Amino acid sequence: RHGERSIALLSVPAAYLGGYIQPSASILRILIGLVLLFSAARLIFRRGDPAETVAPSKPTAVGVGAGLGFLSGLTGTGGGIFLTPLLLFCRWAHIRQAAAVSAVFILVNSIGGLVGYFTAVRSLPVLGLYLAIPAIIGGAIGSHLGSRRLPVRAISILLAIVLAIAGTKLIFTR
Repeated sequence: RHGERSIALLSVPAAYLGGYIQPSASILRILIGLVLLFSAARLIFRRGDPAETVAPSKPTAVGVGAGLGFLSGLTGTGGGIFLTPLLLFCRWAHIRQAAAVSAVFILVNSIGGLVGYFTAVRSLPVLGLYLAIPAIIGGAIGSHLGSRRLPVRAISILLAIVLAIAGTKLIFTR
């Protein structure tokens, strides 16, 4: 339980910094996209949840949160596409826990990244404002379904699809 707070501790300030920086290097987007595609492939071939999970140390969780927050601000995502696979591959959470934790992580990092973007550019993306309410509603519904209703295999497949879409978008969007 305290691991989630540790991961989030530096993620919002780092998301702000990532949103403030305006990267020109498309190589970064391609590399991150490839990592997401690799994560999607691993999820497809995953065999359920591990019997036990292990909690990361507090320094590890804080460092991971800072890195994920920075990546989320840099890429304009909420960071859940990076956090969820990491939680699963490191056995820090079961898939239902990862789905629930990621929903909150995405919300707070999206806000941090948006504030950083606004500070750097001095304007808000108009389309983003129109998408904010449906995204919050969809996130709440998805979080509920993922944490309580859907079978573990269905969650893995849906997550793999989301990661594949995000990875492909990062690679091919300029």
